[in-house]
Amino acid sequence: MQKCIQETYAQNNTCFGCGPSNEKGLRIRSFAEGDKFVADWKPEKYHEAFPGVVNGGIIGALLDCHSNWCAAYALMKQSGADSPPCTVTADYAIKLTRPTPSAETLHLEARVREIQGDRAMIDATLSAGGKVCATCVGTFVAVKAGHPAYHRW
Repeated sequence: MQKCIQETYAQNNTCFGCGPSNEKGLRIRSFAEGDKFVADWKPEKYHEAFPGVVNGGIIGALLDCHSNWCAAYALMKQSGADSPPCTVTADYAIKLTRPTPSAETLHLEARVREIQGDRAMIDATLSAGGKVCATCVGTFVAVKAGHPAYHRW
C-alpha cells in the first residue's frame, strides 16, 4: 500500500483528524496528485449526526486536516525543504451544501489558492457520489519554535 503524506512525514502524529497514531481518530490519508491533494475516507455509523448523514463536525475535521496537509506540502515544495513545516489552522470556513451520506466513501480535494510567506490559503471540497457536499476555504500557517504545535510531527 502506498504511504500517504501523514505516514511519510508524521507517523507518530496523534491528531484526531489525520494522525496515523491515533487509533480512535479519523486517520485520513492524503496524497499529492498533480496540483491537488486528494483523500478518500469511509464514515462509520458513529460518525453520523442522524441516520444516514455524517455529522458536520466530522466534515469540518476532515476538511481542516486535509487542507492543512495540502498547505504543509505546498510550503515544503515552495521552500525546497526535505520535509514539511509544522502548520496549524489560522482560520477556516466550512459551507455545508447538501447532506453528506454516511453510506458512501467521501472524496476530499484541496488546492492551493495562494502562498504568502509562511502561510497558504487553501480551497477544498468534500464530495460523495460525485456531488459536492461541503466546501472549505482556510489559511494555514507554518509555526516556529516556541509554538505548542512546533515539531508535533
